[in-house]
Amino acid sequence: MNKQAINSKKAPAALGPYSHAILAGETLYISGQLGLDPESGALEVGVEAQAKKALNNLSSILETAGMTKANIVKTTIFLTDISDFTAVNAIYADYFKEVEVYPARSCVEVSALPKWALFEIEAIAVK
Repeated sequence: MNKQAINSKKAPAALGPYSHAILAGETLYISGQLGLDPESGALEVGVEAQAKKALNNLSSILETAGMTKANIVKTTIFLTDISDFTAVNAIYADYFKEVEVYPARSCVEVSALPKWALFEIEAIAVK
């Protein structure tokens, strides 16, 4: 299998030994993105700010791979409090408002995320 690491200079550095994304054939597997500022590495305050920043980071990785959010076919959202679903759903809908077809999606509550984040998103995109 031919696979290539994709790392964006516009997204925050990985928190561990992994790539921002892996391109395998025409499919891009994007690692979970937190609401971290790419320059400072600081976590945004509040779930809404974290969701917006994480989606911006996701866009930066897609751009590095020569793709856009229209290429996303599946996302998974992780929340530390499922009661944030409605607020996050509105931000997510706004992020994808320009695409013709929304991607498939899962959203789950988890007990904790790295850096005690409130929101994380991972995605799969296809050229």
